[in-house]
Amino acid sequence: PSCRSEQEQDPKLQANTGSLIERAGKFAADLAVNPLTYLVAIVFSVWLVNVLGESDLTIFVLAAFPIVGLTALSKSPIGEEVQKSLEAELPELEDDAAQMQQAWHDARERSPYFGPSRPRLPGPLGAAPHLRGEAPGDYGFDPLGLWAAADPGRQRWYTEAEILHGRWAMLAVVGCLIPEILDVCGVNVGEPVWWKVGESKLRDGVSLNYAGIEGFRIAGNQGLGIICACQVVLMGGPEYARYVGIKSLQPVGVFLPGTQEYPGGAPFDPAQFSRSPDAFLEQQVKEIKNGRLAMVAMLGLFVQAAVTRQGPVQNLLD
Repeated sequence: PSCRSEQEQDPKLQANTGSLIERAGKFAADLAVNPLTYLVAIVFSVWLVNVLGESDLTIFVLAAFPIVGLTALSKSPIGEEVQKSLEAELPELEDDAAQMQQAWHDARERSPYFGPSRPRLPGPLGAAPHLRGEAPGDYGFDPLGLWAAADPGRQRWYTEAEILHGRWAMLAVVGCLIPEILDVCGVNVGEPVWWKVGESKLRDGVSLNYAGIEGFRIAGNQGLGIICACQVVLMGGPEYARYVGIKSLQPVGVFLPGTQEYPGGAPFDPAQFSRSPDAFLEQQVKEIKNGRLAMVAMLGLFVQAAVTRQGPVQNLLD
């Protein structure tokens, strides 16, 4: 009787275990796509560094945890359950993504920012005949004929590279300005001038805190070597995911419905701008215009630093 009882209980135990793994998998997938997860993780990491001490090993392990943790999740029973769940939903998700991208295409056909009726630069600057207004921010400008000489794969690479560099430049300009602004307002940020930070680290060992709040840092008190190592580990994961392409996050249950340049989904479009095709195309144009301005601004900051040996805010005040 006891053997029969154990045999009867075993399927029930397996079912309960499977249900528990399924719920854990759904919870893990929801965490992975929620941007708040990463904000909370940063604050938690700062607290953990303060508790455990600012050793190089502790900080490097924390930097490596996101990529190691996601990889471990994808290989675990929970990860397998997440992937099974996503595979079951893929036909519906892919159909929804195809409809959304078709809506983008239809909106592009009627948008004033695309096609032959789009705005162009005046005169010969905007007269490149091979540019037909297919990409955001196409003002007919291609004086070197780079687009005309490129095959479709290279053209797509040019588009992606411009968007990527524009996004980095927008972050960089803000990152150059805010420390100086905080310093002018009396907040101690260590070294406020963006191009002097590396030198100050090497020479004086200054501590770099988020928003100038003492102790609110992860690697800001370490040397340049460990900071660079942490950056390599932190950026290695996202860069590998970008290399793999739009399906790179599916092993952890994240489906991205967009394109390589505009992946969308909860991690990259939490406000769901992409669900309004006309507004989304307008946001694309605004992004590339601001990105181009930021790239020019960053070039200006480099020249300004070389000529004046000061930061941009100090130049403005002088």
